[in-house]
Amino acid sequence: MTRIHPRGEEIRRFILNKIEKHPADISKQVAARFRISRQAVNKHLQKLVEEKMLMEVGNTRNKTYQLAVISEWEKKYKMTPQLAEDVIWRNDIRSALGVMPENVLNIWHYGFTEMFNNVIDHSGGSEIFVTIQQTATTTDMSISDNGIGIFKKIQMAFNLLDERHAILELSKGKLTTDPARHSGEGIFFTSRMFDEYEIFSGGSYFSHIREMEDWILEHDHFEKGTLVEMKLKNDATRTAKEIFDQYAPEEGEDYGFTKTVLPVKLAQYGNDKLISRSQAKRLLARVELFKVVIFDFKKVDFIGQAFADEIFRVFANQHPEITLTTIHANADVKKMIERAKQKSARLA
Repeated sequence: MTRIHPRGEEIRRFILNKIEKHPADISKQVAARFRISRQAVNKHLQKLVEEKMLMEVGNTRNKTYQLAVISEWEKKYKMTPQLAEDVIWRNDIRSALGVMPENVLNIWHYGFTEMFNNVIDHSGGSEIFVTIQQTATTTDMSISDNGIGIFKKIQMAFNLLDERHAILELSKGKLTTDPARHSGEGIFFTSRMFDEYEIFSGGSYFSHIREMEDWILEHDHFEKGTLVEMKLKNDATRTAKEIFDQYAPEEGEDYGFTKTVLPVKLAQYGNDKLISRSQAKRLLARVELFKVVIFDFKKVDFIGQAFADEIFRVFANQHPEITLTTIHANADVKKMIERAKQKSARLA
């Protein structure tokens, strides 16, 4: 970027950081934040366009701005016995990412090698395609294959209800179809490290956006394979260690994966309410692998008595060594949970 006055640099950095959320009203946002005229804002916008940091879209009346892609890289790899994620990282990916802070580079190192190795070991495909796109503020990477599809493989391996059920299990962590060679932690931790993490496979789409909840969405059915997309700000301040520590024991430096967060919403199909013991048992599958289980009730407006009882009385009594906690529960949900706990106390 051209050397400019510190205040001007602050304005332009603000524009680049906010443009994705405010493509149509960025001038208004900047003018209000820095108390400058729209004409002054426009000069900064035009300078960023000239420097190929931004792109203008549309005519004068309906003009919007978006981050311009300043570098692109892509490569296809044939699946061979010699293909190894650490070699590809060292020979190709590291240089394609360019200069980055060490903490950001470490996150990319972990995310890429985990996802690339998953394809090698699990996809059953014949090729892997990697693309990298960078803007002034973010880097996007996609890794795709032509294999069986991750959700379908998990569904078949664990005899699950459908691909949506596979996503629910995947979101918990410690899930692998090859326990001899994999811990099942890669996707869980990778999804928590990046600003945005998405998996497309079959007819389902799993998304984890940092500071938000996990989502299952439907999309046009993939003919074959899996697509993983990861996005990270180039100046992110968090570290991979911080993410590991969030799910490790609080005492000491043990990196054991002992804590998980269950997005309860993922157990809900369409407009169905979470009311039955079967739904609760599906949510509880494999949680005995953890010492602390946090049930995230964001976007869940109601749970039934049987659902709550199965988790917070039956399961809790069967597994007193596991700590069960809740977050983002509304008043109605809290009331049903407390009812189950009180019943448990009376029967004790």
